[in-house]
Amino acid sequence: MVGKQDHLGVVTADAPPVVEADRSVDVVVGNEHGLHARPAARLVGLVNGFDAVVTVTDLDTGKGPVDAGSLSMVATLNAQQGHRVRVGASGPQAAEALAAVEELAKQNFGDDPGPAPAEAVSSASGGSGLDVAIGPAVVAGAQVDLDNYVAGDNELGRLDDALAVAGDQLRELRDMHGDIFAAHLALLDDRKVLDDVRASIAAGASAPGAWQQVYDELAAAFEGLDDEYQRERAQDVRAVRDRVLRLLVGVAEEAPTHGILVVPELDAATAATIDATRVAGIAVRAAGTTGHGVIVARSRGIPLITGIGDVDVPRGAVVSFDARTGSFEVAPDEERVRATITERMGERAQAIADADLPATTRDGRTIDVLVNVGVVQDAVDARGADGSGLVRTEVLFGDRRTAPTVDEQVDAFRAIAQALGGKPITIRTWDIGGDKPLPFLPQDREANPFLGERGLRVFHRRPELLRDQLEAVRRTAAETPVHVMFPMVTTADEVAWALQELGPRDGLEVGIMVEVPAAALRVGSLAAELDFVSIGTNDLTQYTTAADRTNAAVAPLADGLDPAVLQLIDHVVRNAGVRVAVCGDLASDPKAAVLLAALGVSELSAVGPQVPLVKAQLRQADLGRVNTAAVLAARDAAQVRGLL
Repeated sequence: MVGKQDHLGVVTADAPPVVEADRSVDVVVGNEHGLHARPAARLVGLVNGFDAVVTVTDLDTGKGPVDAGSLSMVATLNAQQGHRVRVGASGPQAAEALAAVEELAKQNFGDDPGPAPAEAVSSASGGSGLDVAIGPAVVAGAQVDLDNYVAGDNELGRLDDALAVAGDQLRELRDMHGDIFAAHLALLDDRKVLDDVRASIAAGASAPGAWQQVYDELAAAFEGLDDEYQRERAQDVRAVRDRVLRLLVGVAEEAPTHGILVVPELDAATAATIDATRVAGIAVRAAGTTGHGVIVARSRGIPLITGIGDVDVPRGAVVSFDARTGSFEVAPDEERVRATITERMGERAQAIADADLPATTRDGRTIDVLVNVGVVQDAVDARGADGSGLVRTEVLFGDRRTAPTVDEQVDAFRAIAQALGGKPITIRTWDIGGDKPLPFLPQDREANPFLGERGLRVFHRRPELLRDQLEAVRRTAAETPVHVMFPMVTTADEVAWALQELGPRDGLEVGIMVEVPAAALRVGSLAAELDFVSIGTNDLTQYTTAADRTNAAVAPLADGLDPAVLQLIDHVVRNAGVRVAVCGDLASDPKAAVLLAALGVSELSAVGPQVPLVKAQLRQADLGRVNTAAVLAARDAAQVRGLL
């Protein structure tokens, strides 16, 4: 017999030991996020088709062996990319099972490159692009009320009936929408979890009570993992939990409608896959405007408001919000709201009609408004953009398991430039680390990844990848106007190293991202040999406020209009000695864009749907009348908004 199983949050103290395997194979996990729910579901489905007992052990962490036929056990084993995993098997078909697992591992456990990463979702699949919405509330994340449930004498039968219906529902969803619901199916059928639920019912618990307790423990196990992506899979667990609870207590599942989706928080996967044609808008209870889910939703043009708090929102009640004024209402004056929508639609239509006009303010300053590009389609869809102020190369090639060749990079850069009519494009070199992994460049686990090897820092140990990219940039620049900028720069030595790797400029304009306070404060020395700097307000905000933009508990602190952030932007403009751009999310806010221009920023790079609106707002502005002194001296971001 092998040693005691790891306790992963859902394993009962008297869990049966895992039988020692007769034979085994070692494989390497190649998946970007390791054996998370979906690839784990494929492994579970595979091994359960053999007459064999299969186990999995993570040799790098020493965790396991665990039952490979249980999704909860495999997923919470938390085997990460690059880990060596030992798969053991015993029984009549042990050899066949191991051969099949080896083949699955060669295919990255079925995790072939799929849709582009969430950040790269094109605005073509997006919504209205408005900042106001109305509709019936589609409330997600609310607990199913068990108070009125009456237990009977056949709770196990009730559970089996609910599981059968839930399975039919999920199979239909899987056939329509793919792997995420395959993972939900595997969670539903997890034999370890079902054994725990049935044991609890046999001990006297009601079916919904037992189901909720075990699934809450499983969700807590996921939330206790150290990988952010894995922690987010607790949302999948809760989705399966609530689906079965609704069936057990007789509450009908709310069908998607053209309404307002109300969510506790918004993750990037939800924002990327939601059907924007059936959702009028998204209202997020958590505050914060720089989380990836929020950024993705806005890049798709989905109306969205954050920070509505714990306001009571009955399912199906008519609600509305106006992100421009920060208001959220239950049972609003529908006629007033619809009049506002009509007005905003007119504004947007006019902005799109005028999109190709320059953004010249009333006092005669012309601001270049460019578009952020993650996939070529972003450039194709852009209306009125004066070029691209940010080509996210780590997103452009984010589905690659191997590094793109120089020729492949040139082809992609050329396609973006052509889509933008030969206007200048600014290519940011590989920006990875923190919450942005790159599949073909796995990184060691770090205790504080946002403070670790990010951006340019990574390539001191892999300079060949940077050199290939810079060669592609130079070749593209020989055909069309191209600028290049290096991310996550902190010191003058880093700038010097980057310029050395670049070699002869041959007319190529070169800049850096200003994302950390240290770079902002000494920008004059950093920019001495540069042509421009571009401020990444998302990272600059989180580093200035010491608030992780992905952490809902502190996200309200990470506000780009915090006066401390604006003071740093002002310092950069006054001391850089070169052209100053902004390519962070703040540049996509039309009112904030006017403030940035008044502070002296000459280029703004926004998400595609916002480009026409930003240009329209700038044309209406008299920058000389913006009281920048009052803004910089404001008490907090709320006061800044009041001044704007």
